[in-house]
Amino acid sequence: MKNLFFFLVAALIVSSCSNSGNGELVGVSNRPRFFQPDPHGMSFIPLGSYTMGLGDEDVPYAQMNIPKTVTVGSFYMDETEITNNEYRQFVYWVRDSIARTLLGDINPEDYLIEENLETGELYDPPFLNWETEIDWNEEETAQTLEEMFLPENERFFRKKELDTRKLKYVYYWIDLKAAAKKDYTQKGNPEDGSFANRPEGMNDRSVYVHKETINVYPDTLCWIADFAYSYNEPLARTYFWHPTYDNYPVVGVNWNQARAFCVWRTNYFNSYLAGKGQAGLNDFRLPTEAEWEWAARGGNLGNPFPWGGPYSRNSKGCLLANFKPNRGNYIDDGGTTPVIVAHYSANSFGLYDMAGNVAEWTISAYDESASIFTWDLNPDYSYNASVDDPIAMKRKVIRGGSWKDIEYFLMTSTRDYEYQDTAKSYIGFRCVQSYLGRSKGDNPARASEVY
Repeated sequence: MKNLFFFLVAALIVSSCSNSGNGELVGVSNRPRFFQPDPHGMSFIPLGSYTMGLGDEDVPYAQMNIPKTVTVGSFYMDETEITNNEYRQFVYWVRDSIARTLLGDINPEDYLIEENLETGELYDPPFLNWETEIDWNEEETAQTLEEMFLPENERFFRKKELDTRKLKYVYYWIDLKAAAKKDYTQKGNPEDGSFANRPEGMNDRSVYVHKETINVYPDTLCWIADFAYSYNEPLARTYFWHPTYDNYPVVGVNWNQARAFCVWRTNYFNSYLAGKGQAGLNDFRLPTEAEWEWAARGGNLGNPFPWGGPYSRNSKGCLLANFKPNRGNYIDDGGTTPVIVAHYSANSFGLYDMAGNVAEWTISAYDESASIFTWDLNPDYSYNASVDDPIAMKRKVIRGGSWKDIEYFLMTSTRDYEYQDTAKSYIGFRCVQSYLGRSKGDNPARASEVY
C-alpha cells in the first residue's frame, strides 16, 4: 500500500511537469525569450510605405523608374559602404582556411577537429581548428604553405607574395524560389504527401542546393581597365592593401563576390552565436532595390537626394557628396576618387554616402519595366544567371552614383546597372539584414504586451 502511494504521487508530479498543459492549448513550454541586438555598424531601418521612383521630371526620358507605391519591412543596413579593411577580414579568413586545410594534412591534431570530445561523434569532414595559431615563419609550416605563394618565375623582383588566384571561397545556397515553383503538369501523390505538385523536390531536395566557388580577391587592376587613358597606376598598386585606404570603400568587387561576402558574414556571425548556445539571426545579404531606395530617402519621401533637399549644396555652398560636379571639377567636393567613408553627413536613418563616393550593388536583377510587374509588398525581381546565360540576364541594379558620376545619378530614384561578373573602380556595396518580427519592441511573450 505504501509503494502504491509513492507511485501515485510520482505519477502526479510527472504529469504536472509535462507539456500537456492539463488539456489546455498553451504551446511548448520553456521556449527561450529572444531579444535581437543591433548588429555592429548597422542602422535600424523601420518598415514603411513610399512612392518608389521619380517624383520629378524624367530628365533623360528613360521611363524606367515609374512611380509606384510600395511597402518594405524592417531591416538593418550598414551605416557605411563595406571598407577595404572589413573586406580584408573576409580575404584573410579564406587565406587562413586554405592554410589550415593544408596544415591539417600533415598535422591534423593541431589544425583539425575530428571528434566531439563530449559525445564521441566523429566529424566527416572535420572542422578547422581556429584556436591554433599559424606560425607562417616556422620552417615546416612555411614549406607546407609554399604552394599558396606565387611560383618563382611569376614573382616581381623576387618578392614572395600570396597567389591571390588561389583565394577561393566555397559555399552553398538554397534556391527557395525554384523549390516553391509548382509544376501543374504533374499530379500529386496522396500516398507520399506530394500535394504541392513539386515532384522533383519531393524525391530529392538536394536539387535545390547549389554550390558556388568564388575567388574573393578584388580586381585591383580595375583602376587601369576602367580608365585606359588616365594614370591610375598608384591606386592599382596601393588602394586595397595600404593602411592609408583601410577606411575607404572597397571597390573592384563584382556582384558574385559581394554576395559571397554576405554568405561568409552570415556564417561567421551565426557560428559565434551557436557557440554561445544562442539562436541564429536572419542572413546578411545585399539589399533589394526597393529597400535601398527606402533607406536612401531616409524618410524624406518627396525629395530627390538622401539629405532631404532638392540641391546638391548646403546653405554655405558646400557640396554634400563626392561626385563629378559641374563640368568636371572633381576637387570641388573635397575628393577626386573615393574618399574615406562617412566623410559627409548621414541621412535621417543614420546612413552615410547613400549618394556618391561609390555606387552600390543590390540583389535585384535589372529590367526596365520591373516596377510594372513586381509586387507592391517588398518588391524584388531577381534572377540567378549562370555563366552560359545571355549577357542581358546578368544585369544587376546599382544605385547611388559614384565619385565619377554627374549629379543625376546621385538621385535616390535613378536606376542604373552593371553586369554581375564585372568589377569596377566605382562600385562597392553594403549589407542588410531583415529584422526578425515587425518592428523594434514587438517581440514580448504575448502580443498584448506590446501595448
